[in-house]
Amino acid sequence: MPKRPHLVDALAGFGVTFKTMFKKPITEEYPEKPGPTAKRYHGRHQLNRYEDGLEKCIGCELCAWACPADAIFVEGADNTDAERFSPGERYGRVYQINYLRCIGCGLCIEACPTRALTMTNDYELADDNRADLIYGKDELLAPLGPDMTAPPHAMAPGSTDEDYYRGHIRADGLATSLGMPTVTTHQKTPEPVEEVVL
Repeated sequence: MPKRPHLVDALAGFGVTFKTMFKKPITEEYPEKPGPTAKRYHGRHQLNRYEDGLEKCIGCELCAWACPADAIFVEGADNTDAERFSPGERYGRVYQINYLRCIGCGLCIEACPTRALTMTNDYELADDNRADLIYGKDELLAPLGPDMTAPPHAMAPGSTDEDYYRGHIRADGLATSLGMPTVTTHQKTPEPVEEVVL
């Protein structure tokens, strides 16, 4: 089989270049006009709140144990009647995520039992200072909504921590006090079994 001359190979290579020369360029005007991200993009983390403002984080440290990069540090503390930050016994007193280590895998999200930790679409995490890339609890907490009260404050009157976890709490109290239906589980009584005599 005869070899192709080098000139033909060169022209074939330049053909690709010539084709792209006349196409309209695709230029994103970042950072002036940042483009949209995918709906399920995993960006910066966020610590969520219940509808009355109490924090969802219970300081269990499961997210820190699940992190393969050792990027999360959590220190839990006990709630008291005078100072309550979350429903239940404990809350996350110290919460830090080191974005110099975080690989964005989302295993911390899967480990969280109360859905306190989620990931947002915010991807602008660059900085010129390493210390500023260790986010503390104040930077990770979701902002207070218009009807929320900043903790510490008491739980909704007549509620338990289970009411919070099941979503029965609204900004102005327990859902049952607002006339909203609550989900109840009914157990079926077993049907009698006929006795067979041989």
